[in-house]
Amino acid sequence: MVTPCLPARLDAVELRRQGRTILGPVDWTLEGEGITILMGPNGSGKTSLLRALHGLERINRGRLSWNAGWEEARRAQAFVFQTPILMRRSIVDCIAYPLRLDGVGIRSARARATEAAGQVGLDGPFDRPAEVLSGGEKQKMALARALIRAPQVLFLDEPCANLDGPSTKAIEDILRTARGAGTRIVMSTHDIGQARRLADDVLFLHKGQLRDIARAPDFLGGT
Repeated sequence: MVTPCLPARLDAVELRRQGRTILGPVDWTLEGEGITILMGPNGSGKTSLLRALHGLERINRGRLSWNAGWEEARRAQAFVFQTPILMRRSIVDCIAYPLRLDGVGIRSARARATEAAGQVGLDGPFDRPAEVLSGGEKQKMALARALIRAPQVLFLDEPCANLDGPSTKAIEDILRTARGAGTRIVMSTHDIGQARRLADDVLFLHKGQLRDIARAPDFLGGT
């Protein structure tokens, strides 16, 4: 039986860089279901908070604790960056990579990756180099790779910042499907419209401080 990795609790978490506090102290509990949107101006700490949650930034003070323990929680989550990370592999092998790390055989991993590519709307053939994809297609590939292990938690750092309208809509549709399948999503964006379309709740950061936590209708207004 898989142990739920949530809730995750941040207790007075601080990040420091070159003697300066860039985030915190932050107290927050990630739990429940749905999509949490992080908002705030550039430099407010959105990316730092995401990276701290995923273990990509060392916490200088305070504590982050997961229900399942750190190692098990890390295996149950995924991260999608603003600029997709590419590998010198084919599309199918890029998507299959997490499965190969888990010891899945190459034929099975590629079959599952091909299915995942179709689910996010990528067109074949999938044995092409990943570098040939457009910006929107690369982000779809990154999402397929992140979702292929059905993570309990998915972190995304402004995944649509460099995309056009149709590509953004496609990514949002993928995220709604993932939410419906039970993946807990935490995502940063500057796009208020996107926040209105996706958010169940909103965290607002400013100058490294968590200034507000609210349900989306209360924070954003409208629908």
